[in-house]
Amino acid sequence: MATDVVGRRRAAPPSGARRLLSRHWYAWTMTAPVVVVTLVLVGYPLLRGAYLSLTDATEANMGRTIGMNVIPSTYEFVGLANYADILTSSTFVTRLTWTVVWTIVCVVLHVGIGLGMAMLLDRPMRFRSLYRVLLVLPWAVPAFVSAFIWRYLLNGEFGVVNAMLRAVGLAGISWLDDPFWAKVSVIACNVWLGVPFMMLALLGGLQSIPRELHEAAEVDGATPWQRFRHITVPGLRPVSSTVVLLGTIWTFNQFPVIFLLTRGGPGGATEILVTYAYRQAFEGIRDYSGSAAWGLVILALLVVLAGVYRRALKQQGEAW
Repeated sequence: MATDVVGRRRAAPPSGARRLLSRHWYAWTMTAPVVVVTLVLVGYPLLRGAYLSLTDATEANMGRTIGMNVIPSTYEFVGLANYADILTSSTFVTRLTWTVVWTIVCVVLHVGIGLGMAMLLDRPMRFRSLYRVLLVLPWAVPAFVSAFIWRYLLNGEFGVVNAMLRAVGLAGISWLDDPFWAKVSVIACNVWLGVPFMMLALLGGLQSIPRELHEAAEVDGATPWQRFRHITVPGLRPVSSTVVLLGTIWTFNQFPVIFLLTRGGPGGATEILVTYAYRQAFEGIRDYSGSAAWGLVILALLVVLAGVYRRALKQQGEAW
């Protein structure tokens, strides 16, 4: 009898976790290296940053080794003081306002121009493949290379854009030295970089919409606007909902364009949250704790944004 009991216990089905691992061991094996690398490159810095944000760590009180001398760390735990300083400062409100404006304007132009170009490329035309390749080039070029090219084009004295304006009798513009025109310049550069991705994504969405729907609507007498509103827009929603969120996150954190084109100037006019956090950590007396707190505030804003966006999609009946 005892042997039968032991046999039954040994023959008991494995637990849920063990069964999951045994059934999908190949998938877990393939993803394990990525998970480990992500934990090392993202997880540890994030935890370290969260810890530093609760201290007063700066370049002056961080531990370091100079030759044979080891200087210990002297920073102290200050709790949420860094977050309180950020959220109550006028700098945060100013930078957040411009960051939101910058993000909204860029994403709207990305989607609008990208959708228009995708609809053009979705039609039969000669050399369509060539046009697609040429229009993707701005996205294929690294962002820092594009930023340097735009900085040369918009140079106040020797830039190509001002040379063209002077050639037709117009005065040159201080593209990178005037606060308003500097904002226009960084938006133009970022739109140049972001439109190709939106175009490709939306073009794929357009090609997934059955042609029969458009043909049937046209037979029924629907105008082009009605077909666009009632067929194209709903058909693109599964794709557009994702790319809009991705575009918002990328634009919100678009460091290279702002920093390399204007360095946040003139007078901080084009400084967004992520470039300001960088300055805190790597310029002047390096404020590591303040920069870490800024970074976590940015992360929290994006998490809240993604949560609100996902909830809005669910209310509209979209699965995301």
